[in-house]
Amino acid sequence: MLEIKNLVAGIPGRTIVDGLSLTVKPGEVAAIMGPNGSGKSTLSYVLAGRGDYEVTSGEATLDGDDILGLDPEERAAKGLFLAFQYPVEIPGVATMTFLKAAMNAQRKTRGEPELSAPDFLRRVREAAKSLSVDPEMLKRPLNVGFSGGEKKRMEILQMALLEPRCAILDETDSGLDIDALRVVSAGVNALRGKDRAFLVITHYQRLLDHVRPDTVHVMSKGRIVTSGGPELALELEKNGYRDHVDAA
Repeated sequence: MLEIKNLVAGIPGRTIVDGLSLTVKPGEVAAIMGPNGSGKSTLSYVLAGRGDYEVTSGEATLDGDDILGLDPEERAAKGLFLAFQYPVEIPGVATMTFLKAAMNAQRKTRGEPELSAPDFLRRVREAAKSLSVDPEMLKRPLNVGFSGGEKKRMEILQMALLEPRCAILDETDSGLDIDALRVVSAGVNALRGKDRAFLVITHYQRLLDHVRPDTVHVMSKGRIVTSGGPELALELEKNGYRDHVDAA
């Protein structure tokens, strides 16, 4: 589903992702762990199309289609979703207006009709209830005045409504208390399926206790240096990254 080959990318004058190759299959939850500064978040930004990062070489495809040459909104329309580590507040943009615009943009790309107002409201209310999103949050500007946990729940709500083909979670567990972590993890697990893949970027085993990965990859100095099963995350939690980084 998501195929990355020999990707080299970074900011002007500095390479951060350095020859990274990775495959995430349909139905797979792949976790990426690694020390600070290893390039994990940069990888997510490059895949999503953030403008201040540039790709020097390599390729990345989703369902066999190149995504590196696409604008961010085109990547999203193809089914790529990025949950940010620090979701931003957007004053002046009503949450419900944003959700409806995003959902209808996806539907237009798939050749489907726009949602009627009753259908849209029903879908949002059902998803919000399942994720313990306070209905009052939906009446406010997007993320404005939200706590860290509320912002993360709102992103998972967006993911549930958009039903992406491949979802990238960039340290979604950052700043969450245990209750919020459980709610967010339940939302992710509810979307797991044979036709959807997840790339979960995290520092800690605690998220992977709730969202059990199929594969775990260790990233260091811009590339994958070790891969394994869920037991690798437990080893990293116990012993740290040093052995794998030194061996690489």
